[in-house]
Amino acid sequence: MFQLLSLYGVFLKIGLFTIGGGYAMIPLMEREIISGHGWLTAAEFLDIIAVAEVTPGPLAINAATFIGFRLAGLGGALLATFGVVSPSLAILLLCGRFLARAILDPRAERFLKGLRPALIALISLAVITLGRAALIDPITALIAAAVFAASVIFRRLNPLYLIAASALLGLILYPY
Repeated sequence: MFQLLSLYGVFLKIGLFTIGGGYAMIPLMEREIISGHGWLTAAEFLDIIAVAEVTPGPLAINAATFIGFRLAGLGGALLATFGVVSPSLAILLLCGRFLARAILDPRAERFLKGLRPALIALISLAVITLGRAALIDPITALIAAAVFAASVIFRRLNPLYLIAASALLGLILYPY
């Protein structure tokens, strides 16, 4: 029971104190789940983030669901998911009318412009953190570089093709 409440509290904190969506939540998730509580290893966390990314739906919700399930089964999945979405849901329900008017205010636009650099920093931190865990040898670094280059060169290419190609390469190059 204590772990379930702790799990809910961690994801409530993640949902409450992170602005910018799933990618911005990854550093806080990593710090809380790996460093703070030791619930998962970096490799397990990276695997869950990878699966959450390719699963339909928002990254943060998928990751919370998968992490909760991994740690405490169905109850953990439900509580972690509810924890990460409940702050946004409460804010939308309580402030919906106000936000609809406030978003048109020029001050709100300036506020959001001020948040963008922070979001870029958080997403960059997630890339660095996950990159350290994912790039385990020269082959994985080469795959990452090739996918990055392909995504820059072929901007209109559906990312699912790059993910599928990477998964196929992983199956071929790491058969064990």
